[in-house]
Amino acid sequence: MDKKITTNTRRKTQTHKKPRKSSQFSKIKKVVKIPEPENIRIIPLGGFEEVGKNMVAIEDKNNIIIFDAGVQFTSEESAPGIDYILPNTKYLEERKNKIKGIIITHGHLDHIGGIPFIMDRIGNPPLYASNLTTLTIKKRMEEFPTKPKIKYNIVEAGEKVKIGDLKVKFFPVTHSIPEALGSSIETPQGNIVITGDLKLEHEDGIPSDKELKTWTALSKDKNLLLIADSTNVEKPGYSMPEKVVYDSIEQIIKNTNGRLIIGTFASQFERLIKIVSIAEKYNKKIILEGRSIKTNMEIAKLSKIFMPKKGTIISSNEIKNYSPDRLVILATGSQGEEFAALMRMAIKQHKNIFLNERDTVVLSSSVIPGNEVSVRRLQDNLYRHDLKVIHYRVADVHSTGHGNAQELAWINTQVNAKFFIPGYGHHSMLKIHAGIAKSIGVPAANIVVPDNGSLIEITKDNKIKVLKETAPSGLMMVDGFSIGDMQEVVVRDRQNLAQDGIFVVIATLDIKSGELRKSPDIISRGFIYLRESKDLLKQARYLTKKTVEGNAKKMKPIDFDIIKKEVADNVGRYLFQMTNKKPIIIPVILGV
Repeated sequence: MDKKITTNTRRKTQTHKKPRKSSQFSKIKKVVKIPEPENIRIIPLGGFEEVGKNMVAIEDKNNIIIFDAGVQFTSEESAPGIDYILPNTKYLEERKNKIKGIIITHGHLDHIGGIPFIMDRIGNPPLYASNLTTLTIKKRMEEFPTKPKIKYNIVEAGEKVKIGDLKVKFFPVTHSIPEALGSSIETPQGNIVITGDLKLEHEDGIPSDKELKTWTALSKDKNLLLIADSTNVEKPGYSMPEKVVYDSIEQIIKNTNGRLIIGTFASQFERLIKIVSIAEKYNKKIILEGRSIKTNMEIAKLSKIFMPKKGTIISSNEIKNYSPDRLVILATGSQGEEFAALMRMAIKQHKNIFLNERDTVVLSSSVIPGNEVSVRRLQDNLYRHDLKVIHYRVADVHSTGHGNAQELAWINTQVNAKFFIPGYGHHSMLKIHAGIAKSIGVPAANIVVPDNGSLIEITKDNKIKVLKETAPSGLMMVDGFSIGDMQEVVVRDRQNLAQDGIFVVIATLDIKSGELRKSPDIISRGFIYLRESKDLLKQARYLTKKTVEGNAKKMKPIDFDIIKKEVADNVGRYLFQMTNKKPIIIPVILGV
């Protein structure tokens, strides 16, 4: 007996407004021309419509220099099953022979996370970064042993290197990780200054001597363009100095009776190191909980910016050997991540650490937008232990790594570039940053607020313009071992499955008679509870039988593609009328 099995997927039809041409879902116009001689092209590829997946490239006739290769993390709601979103590198892949190097401003994942997935796609160019950043990248690359080896070049603040035909000067910037670098690229028309993520080291709004030295030196150059961080531009004034956080945490470590558990970002190198130093000062032991914290502290040791005393750091297995008053636990999971150390403690799933009412938990981090629910869940679970919780809303236990509005205005004034492009943030952040630039005297005509994929050129006659052409900017996603921009269809189906479920109709058709051998079988997941929907299922079977037989008896030979489409349409229309839901309909027709 021959069997023919055919399936069809009926996707939910949705009505959307037509996306603007510059959006990441837009149709791409391929760019083939190179910049005119003496023109300079700026290509934002990521981080100019979101926080994360940072990448921008500078191109002239013969050279391309790339800055950063980050990832953006996704939520299960917006992109179920997707590991990361990457910058779209198709523009660079088509011009990989022009790429002379990639500069990494600092070691956070939104600036280095894409390196394992991107480097071989763009020709594996030489990589330039500070020592700590290089060690962080090398540690991450250990997880990808099959990838081509990267050509590392360690650079320092104050150093000038030649990359291709262009000279790049590196300068120090203050961020929440040591050895962050800004860059100044020399061009015939003037310097292009790229800050990376940054804030100011200051006291009551007065920049430190170190900051004055850095930015005064830059102000003496002929600066053509400034591309600057916009992440915290919506907050007025100056950001809280990290020293205030250190002082606050020191008082907590000094005065807390019982164990102290501090949840923070593993990427906060300097804060982690300072906490260990303070603990040593008060003769307390440190326990590191969470893979990323352990990894980053190991990197800090390798870079020699962190050398704890012997015996300061102990394992959680040794907790019983010390009085609770002498223990400080540094843990990952301050954003409520399900499997992170802090959440495992909170829900009584940790192997060695069991919370009690004598404990104090410090959440030394702010709530990242989108994580509000998970952070609230974490706090609820912590409070069930009747312990004390201290967070940034009630004490100075966290400071951002990004400058507030007045800091960014001060930096813009110091650089005094002719042109300005705000970066590293959502479109609204970039627009606010552009408004600040206007308020301090930058002409509106000299400011460009780009999208990912915009092609911006500074012409040889010293004018800035946005080209009509765009670089590819569609979503590039990491889904297991798959990388590409065709994953959008997969994500859309996953979202539909999560929202309305799946409805499978299986019918066995006698090819000779055009009749069903038996009543259709139905499988449903995530749509309805079958035991309570007998009438609906009965009608769905009837519609399937009527549709299959009504079409099959008229066909010689039988066209299974038409039949499965008719089944999907008729059953889907009925289910929507009865439930106001649109599950994915999969008809399976067995021809016997």
